[in-house]
Amino acid sequence: MRKSALILMMSALGLAACGGYERDITLRDVRSASPGPDEFSVLPTKPLQEPASYSDLPPPTPGAANLVDQNPLADGVAALGGRPERLQDNGVPAGDGALVRHASRNGVSPTIREELAAQDEDFRRRKSRFTKFRIVRQDLYNKVYKREALKPRSETERFRRSTGVRTPSSPPASR
Repeated sequence: MRKSALILMMSALGLAACGGYERDITLRDVRSASPGPDEFSVLPTKPLQEPASYSDLPPPTPGAANLVDQNPLADGVAALGGRPERLQDNGVPAGDGALVRHASRNGVSPTIREELAAQDEDFRRRKSRFTKFRIVRQDLYNKVYKREALKPRSETERFRRSTGVRTPSSPPASR
């Protein structure tokens, strides 16, 4: 009797684990479940417009932005009532130029994105050695990046202790 009850309970538990799978996947699990095209790789363009004069058109510049390409930063600034013409070519507001120059005073690596992508790929590959063997697929983001995450309360306390600076905008831990 005990064996059959145990088998029945294990079967019920196994079936319950299969339920609700699709709805429990979070947004960080970006693997596609279908073999179709990726809808996020298709970028809409602005409608084409005929220029007032074809003789006044600037010469073509290979690799430069197209007039019908989306510019989400400038579009967002315009939608919020700002002036997109104040943005510089690199997307930095003109008033923040000094800050960007100061932050990049020791040089900027032109291949930083590729380097970080390769390091992150290696990190995820090393962390996934034992996470591939799962009965149910799950979001492993928090598990993989647990040691990389900042802990704001402990960092605030460490900063307060090491510098003696009061940080009133950071609330104390609730007790």
